[in-house]
Amino acid sequence: MALTRNTVVMAIFFLILIQELGIYNGNEHMVAANKIDCDGKCKNRCRKAGRYKMCIRACNSCCKRCNCVPPGTSGNTHFCPCYATLTTHGGKLKCP
Repeated sequence: MALTRNTVVMAIFFLILIQELGIYNGNEHMVAANKIDCDGKCKNRCRKAGRYKMCIRACNSCCKRCNCVPPGTSGNTHFCPCYATLTTHGGKLKCP
């Protein structure tokens, strides 16, 4: 009886693990296909920034979390709501 219960628990655990990792249906390729070019988008976004390196660092961080960067060099945050709502520990907007 104990072996059967342990076997069922382990089987459920592995099914959940496989589903979370996305191994069963090849989702790792779909995730990679949906990622945008953060470096290129952030270079365009920060090209006129006074503190270019800091802008690039913040933009890349935001882009990797949100998988989007608003068009233009400033504003247009309504195109990417996630990007527009990220804040620093101090409560200031993080993304340029």
